[in-house]
Amino acid sequence: MPRTSKQFEEIREEKRALIMDTALDLFANRGFHNTSIQDIAKKAGISKGLLYNYFDSKEDLIRIIIAKELDDILVFFDPNHDGVLTKREIQYFIEETFRTMEENMEFWKLYIAILTQPPVLKLVEKRFSEIMGSLWRMIERYFEQQGEKDPKASARIFGALLDGIGVHFILDPENFPLEAVKQKLIDFYTK
Repeated sequence: MPRTSKQFEEIREEKRALIMDTALDLFANRGFHNTSIQDIAKKAGISKGLLYNYFDSKEDLIRIIIAKELDDILVFFDPNHDGVLTKREIQYFIEETFRTMEENMEFWKLYIAILTQPPVLKLVEKRFSEIMGSLWRMIERYFEQQGEKDPKASARIFGALLDGIGVHFILDPENFPLEAVKQKLIDFYTK
């Protein structure tokens, strides 16, 4: 029996997800520059030609991966989408960030690697800047509403704490007290 257009679309989405997951794993663990399209295709069990049916290039692939993952983070940053953060929303953001650190360590490895590699950051800079600019502005407004004298500095400290926690967790996930650190961060920022 021939496949329906819906079945073809499902197969297409499965292949696309497989390629993205494989590339994320390789980029995070080998590095962007040390991973070739051939490496991705081989590990995904597909041909290079098929991979090119889904993505124009390795650079296109990393842009799409980063945009998707950052968009996923935005979903829990301002859940009611009003542009104003409350203490409850900051708590929720912290909780969800820590949850994703545990569940999607490969993305966080890649995220940290991108931050420390200017040539790779340049590839994703446009989307990264759009998302991070929006986040910074909301976090600064939150700290301003909390009466902070320098909300910009407070926002950057908050971001640096999350990034630093991510680095330390990635380096030693077995010994890092993620739950205790999360609770201390929540207590500190939601008093």
